Amino acid sequence: MSAETHPAAKYNRVLLKISGEALMGDQGYGLHPPTVSRIAHEVKSVRDLGVEICMVIGGGNIFRGLAGSAQGMERTTADYMGMLATVMNALAMQSALEGLGVFTRVISAIPMDQVCEPYIRRRAVRHLEKKRVCIFAAGTGNPYFTTDTAATLRANEMSCEAIFKGTKVDGVYDKDPKKFDDAKRYDTVSYDEVLQKNLGVMDASAIALARDNNKPIIVFSLDEPGGFRGILAGEGTYTKVQG
Repeated sequence: MSAETHPAAKYNRVLLKISGEALMGDQGYGLHPPTVSRIAHEVKSVRDLGVEICMVIGGGNIFRGLAGSAQGMERTTADYMGMLATVMNALAMQSALEGLGVFTRVISAIPMDQVCEPYIRRRAVRHLEKKRVCIFAAGTGNPYFTTDTAATLRANEMSCEAIFKGTKVDGVYDKDPKKFDDAKRYDTVSYDEVLQKNLGVMDASAIALARDNNKPIIVFSLDEPGGFRGILAGEGTYTKVQG
């Protein structure tokens, strides 16, 4: 199905970044299969618009490198453990998507041929052209870089038109809307403002990389049913981070 069939879709190729915590549901740890399935349905609904999708999923629901290093573990080792956690999440999402009939490839920055493909840019682009969902795992393959930075890097390499950051709130606020009733949501905000005000959209290196390559970041609520598809059609509530 081509994008031309659905003129409603504003983008042809996008990257969806979600945290590992988004897969936990109401649990305090690990994977919640019904939640993984719900997100897979969201991705499928957008893929059915003819949009080419790649994904980056964090690993914080299983292991967070920064937290490990805070407890005395060597930072590099802790970060590699976090990268392996993202591979587990990617495989879970692949399973859920393929259960819906969506062809999916897990592509890891750390080669592990028995479970997924190694990252080769041209091959990944070809998968996208064939309307396969590509899930990029193991971050950038380097310690000290977050999955936010990995998402921005892959979005640039894949020539995505925008990065969609699925969160628990419907955009970027000037302060935590769960703690402050008077928190105000931005419709649009600049990269520099995000950095200066420390708005917590993504970490600083990810924001700088997006800014340097003029890659818009759209922050929306992943908890809103149909939200991802709606925003791609130009509806719904979200914040756009741009130049």
